Amino acid sequence: MTATFKSSETLILPSSWHQLSPLWQGGETCIENGLPHSQLAPTWQMFLLGDGSPTRHLRLLTGEKTEVDLIDMSAIGMHPDNAPEQMQVVPGPRVRRQVWLRTASGQRLAYACSWWEASHVDEYLQNRSLPIWASLERLRTELYRDVQGIYYGHSAALESAFGFSGPFWGRHYLFWHHGEPLTLIYEVFSPYLTKYLGRMELE
Repeated sequence: MTATFKSSETLILPSSWHQLSPLWQGGETCIENGLPHSQLAPTWQMFLLGDGSPTRHLRLLTGEKTEVDLIDMSAIGMHPDNAPEQMQVVPGPRVRRQVWLRTASGQRLAYACSWWEASHVDEYLQNRSLPIWASLERLRTELYRDVQGIYYGHSAALESAFGFSGPFWGRHYLFWHHGEPLTLIYEVFSPYLTKYLGRMELE
């Protein structure tokens, strides 16, 4: 056990990922019952807490195709990677994938980080320049999106990338396929979306 622990601790990861420093976070109860509208407006709650495809929603909101900029695809082995604890149900060794979701005209809309079983990632992400949902849709993969956590917090890296000041709203969820966990995804959305969804909170 000791040797395994040391090996994990000394693993040098290729890069980090952009996790929010939360001012507030919620779990199952908040996701099931929703939040006060003074905290998060109904339109944003439908977007963040619903089980629909964000890629599809972004395309409907903006009227543009949602495209992906792949910024990281790293083998992390069995390292916990400072990921949400639900990542542990995804079999290892694992691969971490990070992307920007943007409009075809170049406006960044969201950041996403996901963790996959290394032996299956090529099967489900045959074209890594496609959004995850588009890849899985092409394979006619039946999925259940299980939202596990919601966050409101800061990230200097995301402020720079989005061109907006925080705080930002984010979430993480598991994709289940045939009763088995396929991937864990952590997403943060740009305040640019207020153009389509309105204010993030109601006064």
